[in-house]
Amino acid sequence: MSSSVAVSGSTGRLGTLVCRVVDDHPEFELAARLSSGSAPDEGADAAILIDVSTPDASPAIVERALRRGQRVIVGTSGWSADRLAGLRALVDGIPGAGAIVVPNFSLGSVIGTALARIAAPYFDAVEVIEAHHPRKVDSPSGTAVRTAELMAEARQGAPVDAPFAEQPARGELVAGIPVHSLRLAGVVAKQEVRFGGPGEVLTVTHDTHSNDAYRAGIVAALEAARTTTGLTVGLDGILGLGAIASAGSPGAGA
Repeated sequence: MSSSVAVSGSTGRLGTLVCRVVDDHPEFELAARLSSGSAPDEGADAAILIDVSTPDASPAIVERALRRGQRVIVGTSGWSADRLAGLRALVDGIPGAGAIVVPNFSLGSVIGTALARIAAPYFDAVEVIEAHHPRKVDSPSGTAVRTAELMAEARQGAPVDAPFAEQPARGELVAGIPVHSLRLAGVVAKQEVRFGGPGEVLTVTHDTHSNDAYRAGIVAALEAARTTTGLTVGLDGILGLGAIASAGSPGAGA
C-alpha cells in the first residue's frame, strides 16, 4: 500500500524535484502540492509532509503537521541548534511523532560533513566556505551551519583559532567557526571545509553539479519517514554514518 505525501514549497527548485521523486516512487503517492497560497489545512490528510518552503514559514508548517499526526521531513534551511531544540521538545511531547530534518539531501554532502567532523579535533584552525546559486535567500546555508555545529561538538569545547573574527570580512561565526557565504551565477551548491595546521592545510570539498544529486537522499528520507519516530537530524543518522563520524575522536587541539 502506498503512502500519501504532501509537499510544502512544491513550486521551488527543490520542491519541484521532490514532487518528481515522489511521483516516480512506486510506494508513495503525491497527494498535494502546497505553496505560499495554500490553505493551512490543505494536504492535512497526507501521511507524510515534506517541507521545503522558506526559513520563515517552515517552523509553523512543521508544527501544524506534527500536531495533526503527520510524519514530517524538513529540507528547509534555517534550522539552527536552537530551533532544533524546540522541535525536539515538540516531537517528544507528541506520542508516536516523527520528524527528519535534512540540511542536505546529497549523499556526497552528508559524507563530506562526516569527514569534516572526523578531522575537526586534529586542527586548531577551521573555516567553512559555502557557495550557492543567487536565488538562495538564506545564508549561511543550513548545510554549513550543521557542519560547523558538528565540528564544534567533535572538538569538545576546544576553541577554534580564528584571528580577527570580529571583522565582518572574516565571515559569520557559527559555533565559533568562521563561515563564508558566496551567491554566484553558475553555481548549484559547493562547500569547502579548510583545516589549517603547522605546515599543512586539509580541505574537504563537495560540489553539487545538478539537482540529481539530491534524488537518492530524498528517497532515503521518504522510506525512513514511515517508521522513524522521534527527531532525526541529518541523513547520517539514516545512513548509519553518525557512529562512524563520532568514533574514536581524540581530545581537540591535537
